[in-house]
Amino acid sequence: MDFCLRTLNLSKRYGEKAVVREINLNVRTGDIYGFLGQNGAGKTTTLRMLMGLIRPSAGEIEWFGAGPHSGRARALERIGAIIEYPGFYLNLSAAENLEIHRRLMGMGNKECIDEVLSTVGLLDAKQQKVKNYSLGMKQRLGIARALLHHPELLILDEPTNGLDPVGIKEVRQLFLELAKQRGITILISSHLLSEIELVATRIGIIHQGKLLEEIDYAELRKKARQYLEIKLDNEQRAAYLLEQKLGMGDYLVAGPGLLYLYEGLEQSAKVNFTLASNGIGVREIVLSGDSLEDYFLKITGGAELV
Repeated sequence: MDFCLRTLNLSKRYGEKAVVREINLNVRTGDIYGFLGQNGAGKTTTLRMLMGLIRPSAGEIEWFGAGPHSGRARALERIGAIIEYPGFYLNLSAAENLEIHRRLMGMGNKECIDEVLSTVGLLDAKQQKVKNYSLGMKQRLGIARALLHHPELLILDEPTNGLDPVGIKEVRQLFLELAKQRGITILISSHLLSEIELVATRIGIIHQGKLLEEIDYAELRKKARQYLEIKLDNEQRAAYLLEQKLGMGDYLVAGPGLLYLYEGLEQSAKVNFTLASNGIGVREIVLSGDSLEDYFLKITGGAELV
């Protein structure tokens, strides 16, 4: 398995306070990795360490499978990043801001400016001064700047902060397009579970500086799935009827007299009628299980995402 990024017990202390504690991130090539946690959980500190903006107190960082002692500068050439708010010269246009960045990076091809502006949907506004941009346009311009050198990995710190619903949707769609059409691996930090779950293929949950869980989104959905909890007197016969009469095969016989049905959650009355009319004694049918928000609260000990 190929990894763009791995950390080995990455930690940061300020005096006696441990802000990040022995984090082991594993970002695979092709992932949209959602780095999820409350404000103050340690997300930005972790990303700042990754980009060399602050020095870790302990631990190692491995880029692109090259080992923890490979050159950081060479790795950073393959990475685009926005850590905290992207800054621009407000009295210059978007194109002029990107031209300054292009020269600083020593890139010879000016066509890359129009290319990235087109990618983020700002080509028609490239001559507008940035001071006249909305917050969402500034965020997209920041992403354009991060894409200017065609990175393999994009690291974004809270990229939808302060955006209205339309701006959030536009940025979210951009992430999906970058991953699918350009094959860019993306690491996104956020405190918005509702946004991360719409784009992420893998999720890492950080709480009080500690990485509590790292899991594929598909597996997380299984853990946090809702289901009809059916208490009855013949679970094996009930399973047969669900398949043969209702065409429902996504269930679990959870124990004697207990069956979990993961589909048809809105059809509890139909399920009850089918089982009862075929001689199954149904004692109770209730909607159970965790939402993703419930699951987050459970593993963080009740800490809410705010």
